[in-house]
Amino acid sequence: MLISSALVGCRTARPVSYLGDAELRDYVDRTTAIEYPIIEEQTSPDVVNTQRPHTVRDRHEDEVWDMSLMEAVHLAVQNNKLIRTRSNEQAILQAPGTAPSVYDPAIRDSGYLFGNRGVEAALADYDATFTSQMLFGHNEAVANTTIPYPGFVSRNDSANFTSSLAKTFATGGSLAFNNNWTYQGTNAVNPMFPSATLFPSNYVAVSQVQFVQPLWAGSGVEYNRIAGPARAGLTGVTGVSQGVAISRINTDISIADFENSVITMVKDVEDLYWELYLAYRQFAAESANRDSSLRTWREVKAKMDVGATGGNASNEAQARENYFNTRANVENAWGNILRTENAFRKLMGLPVNDGRIIRPADNPLEGEYLIQWESALIDGLTRRVELRKQKWAIKSLQLQVKAAENVINPQLNFISSYQLNGFGETLLSNSSSDGMTEKGYNSAYGALTRGDQSGWNVGLQFSMPIGFRAFRAQLHNLELQLVKARAGLAAQELDISHELADSIQKVDLAYMTARTHLDRKIASERRVQATTAEYEAGVRDATLDLVLRAQASNAAAEIAYYTSLVNYNKAITELHQRRGTLLENDGIRLAEGEWNTYAQQDAVRRAWARSFAFPAPNLKTLPPEYASPVPVDQTEVYPGAPAGFMGSGYMDSTQPDEYDEILPRPSDLDSGDPGDLPSPIGPNQIE
Repeated sequence: MLISSALVGCRTARPVSYLGDAELRDYVDRTTAIEYPIIEEQTSPDVVNTQRPHTVRDRHEDEVWDMSLMEAVHLAVQNNKLIRTRSNEQAILQAPGTAPSVYDPAIRDSGYLFGNRGVEAALADYDATFTSQMLFGHNEAVANTTIPYPGFVSRNDSANFTSSLAKTFATGGSLAFNNNWTYQGTNAVNPMFPSATLFPSNYVAVSQVQFVQPLWAGSGVEYNRIAGPARAGLTGVTGVSQGVAISRINTDISIADFENSVITMVKDVEDLYWELYLAYRQFAAESANRDSSLRTWREVKAKMDVGATGGNASNEAQARENYFNTRANVENAWGNILRTENAFRKLMGLPVNDGRIIRPADNPLEGEYLIQWESALIDGLTRRVELRKQKWAIKSLQLQVKAAENVINPQLNFISSYQLNGFGETLLSNSSSDGMTEKGYNSAYGALTRGDQSGWNVGLQFSMPIGFRAFRAQLHNLELQLVKARAGLAAQELDISHELADSIQKVDLAYMTARTHLDRKIASERRVQATTAEYEAGVRDATLDLVLRAQASNAAAEIAYYTSLVNYNKAITELHQRRGTLLENDGIRLAEGEWNTYAQQDAVRRAWARSFAFPAPNLKTLPPEYASPVPVDQTEVYPGAPAGFMGSGYMDSTQPDEYDEILPRPSDLDSGDPGDLPSPIGPNQIE
């Protein structure tokens, strides 16, 4: 039947005929329709319960959410399981599986596929393995003999039970406990020579202990923690990156990738925070310009109505046009606030509208931020996540090179075994006496436990490929990868020094630009005051056009000043990112989860043992340590540079300016002589 079904295989269904014509439209529609999966996943309440988004025409009152910068950063860290940045918005929408997330280090650490294994999978190579097998058999066949009679049918019954418990050690050796029981029963007893067969059925037992230890290639704790246990023969060259140490390094690299994504997200949050602050300031400036234009239009129209000087139709039309132009600028500025606030909410993982509108509560830094180049460079070379990731890659390759050097040796294994044998007519019996032998083999278990039948083996096993071509190719390849990784580290360090230099230049440029725009802002205010006074006094050359231009220039100067101030704070944020101190400044600390219970107990036991030990100054750690819980500073920029120095700035402690409802208003500006200001931005400097 099996052969027939295999030969026939799969056939197409036989055609079936029905009376009349069938309408298959429904069938065609169903087979060509796009299908949707049915899954039990609830939509997020933040999405379902969100309110209608704000628009320019929607001017209803909302609760103002005065949000600090630290609150914004911590909300983003708390709400985003998938790390959101301004550069991966489409990645989250199109391919969320590729976006960085808080789950990535755990996914990497729990990997189980060969070549991409986590620590647990690598440790599984050293787990004890139990195997067992039980087989029963029966066979009947005609014996080609006339004894005991022609056509004698020989019947044989058999049973086999095997079990094994094997364990691989960190040294590469393996220990196995093997137990093998065999039963044979037959009716082929020769009546001419009945003594030729002791028992028509019998049990044979073998209990064995086997130990194998590599002595050359694949031996030692260092090799096994790097490459994992050596596979049989070592001829396949399965790689030297399957051990616990390499798996742990891969997890550390994944943690570095996650931390780098968090840093990018935090920087984007800070940038958008200041951009939202700038949008409010721009709206305030445009609103002030609109109000000035409205007052000017009303004054010109009043003069035209009474026939006063300067109140002609041309001036009234120009003032009217200028007002509507400034009004459009206000509407665009308000739209910019809503657009920026929506992007800010998205980056923080907040709903579109929760009945509140976010308003920055912190003022930008107004003091001069002085930076010491040497300390910034040292921080960058010791704290940057990219360098830590590359150094882990170098450490991984260094360990793999050591393991590859180990296998360019012949395979020499020490092999030993010891076994106890048992034999009997029955498997288990209270009495060992069989009535025929002196010792008695009625019970196979009894004969086994007596221990008078034993055997052992001791020897060496040697094998080697002539030339070691594959192993040498592996070693050469790893050495080249290590050379490239070291060159990549040097290139990264050079790039970081240039990035720091560029960031410092940006901070300095933004500060100087803010100085200039502050002077421009003060000058533009004086221009408005002067042109307005001359126009109202009826000075001959003072025209309405000059007044309107002065008002527009004042609004542009105020926007330019706050733009430069925001760029100054964004440049400081970028500097902290380049020197690797951004998360620390924002009060964010990354930490791994707790160890499992067995690891904690083992660590406590070893720490307890060390507490009773005597100091050994000449003792070397084998294998040597290659990780540190704190950044290791191996860079000396200048002999006199204070290590760990971090530049700081003056943060204005004044409260935010008062807002009219939900809209910002410009603060009162110092109209004094710019030359009297000790600092072009703020009166304080911190070195």
